[in-house]
Amino acid sequence: MVNYSTVVSAVIYIIWNFVVFSMYGADKRNAAKGRWRTREKTLLFAAFIMGGVGALAGMKVFRHKTKHPQFVIGVPLAVIFNAAVLTGIWYLCGK
Repeated sequence: MVNYSTVVSAVIYIIWNFVVFSMYGADKRNAAKGRWRTREKTLLFAAFIMGGVGALAGMKVFRHKTKHPQFVIGVPLAVIFNAAVLTGIWYLCGK
């Protein structure tokens, strides 16, 4: 039997990471065109609230924020933090 709450949670996680990935792409595009930029705090915050994979993918694909130490260190830490949270939830739910 399918656990629908798990499926819904996985879909939300995937969508959120796509949103964060898109944020990094939009910020890179705006930087190239000299337009309004997304604050660095916002990009890092999005990574830490379960968007680490999207942020890391955005950094790699768009080559964005790859020379900023707070991103080079912070985004991989966000991925580890996200994995720890997901593992904790999985453990607490007894799956």
